[in-house]
Amino acid sequence: MPDVALVLVSHSRAAAEGVAEIAAQMAPDVTLLPAGGMDEGIGTDFGRIMEAVERGAGQAAGVVVLTDLGSAVLTTEAVLEALDEDVVAVVRLADAPFLEGAVAAAVAAQQGDGLDAVLAAAEDAGVLYAARAGERAGAKASAPDGGAEPVLDGHVTRAVVLRNPLGLHARPAAVVARAVADTGVALTINGVNGASVLGLMGLGATGGQELTVTASGPGAQEAVQQVVDLVESGFGEA
Repeated sequence: MPDVALVLVSHSRAAAEGVAEIAAQMAPDVTLLPAGGMDEGIGTDFGRIMEAVERGAGQAAGVVVLTDLGSAVLTTEAVLEALDEDVVAVVRLADAPFLEGAVAAAVAAQQGDGLDAVLAAAEDAGVLYAARAGERAGAKASAPDGGAEPVLDGHVTRAVVLRNPLGLHARPAAVVARAVADTGVALTINGVNGASVLGLMGLGATGGQELTVTASGPGAQEAVQQVVDLVESGFGEA
């Protein structure tokens, strides 16, 4: 089981539960604890957040808390001030976009990353989307043909066409990201980190689009072939 749990603090119960539902599709083994709303409606509940944080700390080695709006941060900070020191020591409050940060953190936790790495994944989500236009501009190059071949700088490159109509939406992106992370190989897809689910989703790649898969170092050939095989399978949607 992953060692990091996520607590999702929102002013809306439905919003917190919805984000947890989305993240669970890509990280089914991660403990996701929504702590949204108040009994009387919109707002943040001190007791509800405290219960979720304590539960997360009891089930995992660390807890990352994500919040939606400013007052949710204030309530969470008050909770952390009231908790025992041994619990607070394993909790991190992320400065990250609520949905994107939760997805990135959940995938990182699913891949076995530790507390600080999961926190970094959440906080990098905002930076990633801010730079998305630049990443897309750098993702235009493609291989001249579909054959895998090492080039002079030690990279292996393949071009492959997405077969499923929806392309790299959330679930396929998570499948690819987990597979790439498991290889331990430095691999990019259209210029973005192949182990980053948000990076892959940010490409906006749909059915019929060509992807350029590039890897380097030991195991590059096998890693590229694994990604190509996943794409050509259509992720069960083609």
